Amino acid sequence: MTASRDVSYPAVRRLSFGFDTQAPTDKYFADGNMVFSHLVAILSAIFPPGEDIFVRSVRRYQDRIADPDLRKRVAGFIGQEKTHGLQHRELNEQLTAMGYPTAWFEYLLQSTERMEKFLDKQYPDPDRLPRLRHFFLGFTVAAEHFTAVWAENILKRPGVQAMMYDPEIRNLLNWHALEELEHKSVAFDVYRAVGVPESTRIRWMRFAQNCGIPILVFFAWVSIATTDKEGRRKPVRILRETVQMLRNPMWQGFYGDMRPFKRRDFHPDQIDTAGLVTKWQAELFGADGQLADHLR
Repeated sequence: MTASRDVSYPAVRRLSFGFDTQAPTDKYFADGNMVFSHLVAILSAIFPPGEDIFVRSVRRYQDRIADPDLRKRVAGFIGQEKTHGLQHRELNEQLTAMGYPTAWFEYLLQSTERMEKFLDKQYPDPDRLPRLRHFFLGFTVAAEHFTAVWAENILKRPGVQAMMYDPEIRNLLNWHALEELEHKSVAFDVYRAVGVPESTRIRWMRFAQNCGIPILVFFAWVSIATTDKEGRRKPVRILRETVQMLRNPMWQGFYGDMRPFKRRDFHPDQIDTAGLVTKWQAELFGADGQLADHLR
């Protein structure tokens, strides 16, 4: 991060969406589309353990960061990511009650936490096992760009807003998307400060660009096959709605937007989302913001 760059610190907001008291009213809450609804449920399931991975991979190097501004941004990043996990866990409990296998997907991803905690206790110096530690940091940087592209599409396309039938799920996704854009460059700047080779993050982005969406679609199909009786009886509907989902505005331009990440001179701030962030900060948390009454 250069000294001349304007610095903004990610704001940690404590919110309550009420998922602990009221479940979404429509099982297929994402555009009435069975596949899309299962996919969003899977994303919600993997966010808490996934964001725990992001936090651990960045926090591991927190004491090595000399730049005081970056240290403050890292603190905001960690606070935002941990808050995302808390809110998604509340939603996931309701999604489980609705029949989605969110608990299974979260459990599978938590296996990395057990391994990382063991290694961090056994080898607390982050310079030990550097390839493995750089592997997780590179994954975090690529995943943060993936979610930033996803977040930008959610906030800038009215069609995506209209697809979320349940207002509280829409509120949660809008808040989450805003904060993904607020901290989109933090892990990247830690990565650069640590001096991890550029090739590591580029390899991860090639994987995310080529395999990310197909893997999510496959998991959505597995979710339907294992838990959704209606879906198992309607394979033609599943195929039709898979095509409809992949054509919806949420994925518009997705592959092209991830391509710049593979340049060695890339930085997330080269993609200007400042105006979008300012607009949605006011939309959600201004004096009459949509989520002003959700703040705790």
